[in-house]
Amino acid sequence: MPGPSELEADFARAVLDAKADVPAPLVREAPGVPARRFGVYRNNVYASLIDALAARFPVTARLVGDAFFRAMARAYAETAPPNSPVLLRYGMGFADFIASFPPAGPVPYLADVARLEWAWHAAYHAADAAPLPLEALAEAVGDAASATLTLHPTLHVVRSVYPVITIWHLAAREGEDEPARIPADGEDALVVRPKLDVEVRRLPAGGAAFVLALKSGACLEQAAEQAAQEVAGFDLEANLAGLVVSGAIVGVGAEP
Repeated sequence: MPGPSELEADFARAVLDAKADVPAPLVREAPGVPARRFGVYRNNVYASLIDALAARFPVTARLVGDAFFRAMARAYAETAPPNSPVLLRYGMGFADFIASFPPAGPVPYLADVARLEWAWHAAYHAADAAPLPLEALAEAVGDAASATLTLHPTLHVVRSVYPVITIWHLAAREGEDEPARIPADGEDALVVRPKLDVEVRRLPAGGAAFVLALKSGACLEQAAEQAAQEVAGFDLEANLAGLVVSGAIVGVGAEP
């Protein structure tokens, strides 16, 4: 008979695998009873995971309806069970799953809405940091194009060919159905929590490439060049001012 730790491991695997048999040590003489009881326990575990996803992705759920969302979340839970006891981390790959989930195809922007919701969730639970005031930034940077910026630890960028911020705002309103009329242009979102509340801002043209370059360690000049490759006439000053206003900058350094 397996030891306690081995039994626990077998139990955990079986609970999160809908096709797995009941662990042998749990089977008793009454035929079928252990399987039925274990099935109830397994369904309760899945229900808890689905509830966690529904709470984490409320707009995504609203866009497709509760029944569809719960079926989709169940399929995700069966293919991607939690790998951590901390449920706050569960759902990181849900947007990618939605993008590859054929029944979600008729709502092509659904995966990007889920990405925006996950970015909001991650920003909400990330570490605090004090934004750098404009005066301090101006003094530290000056005309130094080689300066690097330390961005807020809560900062995330979500890029989309769909107007994902507009859709998110419309669908998040109480009682609002799936948006019937939405803009045709894509939107890139800056998600950051400079103080207590998470803020979602639409980045200007080239802004996403600029912020992502800064986040990867590029200096101001390099980041601006990368943004200019994407958008001719990239406005460095306007984008830098936008980052300051949003509280996205927490430090300044020199290029290594």
